[in-house]
Amino acid sequence: MASQVYYRKWRPQTLAEVVGQEPITRTLLNALRQERLAHAYLFTGPRGTGKTSTGRILAKAVNCLTTEGRGEPCNACESCRAFSEGRALDLIEIDAASNRGIDEIRELRERVHYHPAAARRKVYILDEVHMLTDPAFNALLKTLEEPPPHVLFVLATTEIHRVPATIASRCQRFDFHRIPMEAVTARLAYIAQQESLSVPEEALRLLARSATGSLRDAENLLEQLVTVYGPTPTVDDLRDLLGLTGDARIRQLTTHLVGRDLAAGLLTLQSVAADGLDMRRIRVEPDDLGNLRKIGRVNAAYGTAADDQYGFPVLQIACPAAMRRPTAATLSATSLGPPRLPSNP
Repeated sequence: MASQVYYRKWRPQTLAEVVGQEPITRTLLNALRQERLAHAYLFTGPRGTGKTSTGRILAKAVNCLTTEGRGEPCNACESCRAFSEGRALDLIEIDAASNRGIDEIRELRERVHYHPAAARRKVYILDEVHMLTDPAFNALLKTLEEPPPHVLFVLATTEIHRVPATIASRCQRFDFHRIPMEAVTARLAYIAQQESLSVPEEALRLLARSATGSLRDAENLLEQLVTVYGPTPTVDDLRDLLGLTGDARIRQLTTHLVGRDLAAGLLTLQSVAADGLDMRRIRVEPDDLGNLRKIGRVNAAYGTAADDQYGFPVLQIACPAAMRRPTAATLSATSLGPPRLPSNP
């Protein structure tokens, strides 16, 4: 059997396994148990947060032979196995980015009236639905508003602002959010354990931080890491893979900034660029900001240099009132660059 990439191999198979979207999965599970499913759902949110996976689980759940569509899929009956293995004829996934015209939607309108081949309900998943043309959206309106009772629509998009209000109003909308870094780290640790990998916890946290809330990106980075460095990678291996600068040069750069040694700072940046590292990933770590505080050149009594719950770097520096222009240290630490003044009209 051909090997599968991690994000496909470890795709969630039940609503309980979907990471970081508990309000959504709890609502869908209650709807299944109470037999109050909507006829169309609109899943929106950043990439890698579980929109398509949740749609597939929902399709499997409504057609489960064991629960009769009133709860989590059992993943053991013939219907669940067919949906999990991708051979269910009644799960139709359409890539709206490549099937975006009115002709494709007209064909869909004709096919929805056919009854399911084997399952209880036929489920259509339209991925990247915002890519449909305006005539295609218009052609979909009536079918989406009053589909046949045996049809369930799941629309997924990363750009909700491009979906017409007439489409969104006909669906039950769920907003998927970026997955917290702790949840991504826990999932990566589980995958590493199941794959017999020895990955340091610090490396897992760095992977989760780099993925910025996308579990799929984190799983791809983990697989790339073990493919390059084997089943026992180190934190330094991961830094090399991600193109992150080492702690030594970060501390050198902060020291040069504090000492206003422009020439030495440029030489440090030159060595970073010569190694092919990503210059945009140079940032002040918490320990380095602590050193700046001790030196006293930056007034950061209320500042932090941690990551938020999704892995984005957060840094706030409180400057003295008399300081009208930002210093080189604050500009480098915040990575905001010099302020831009509005041009005269």
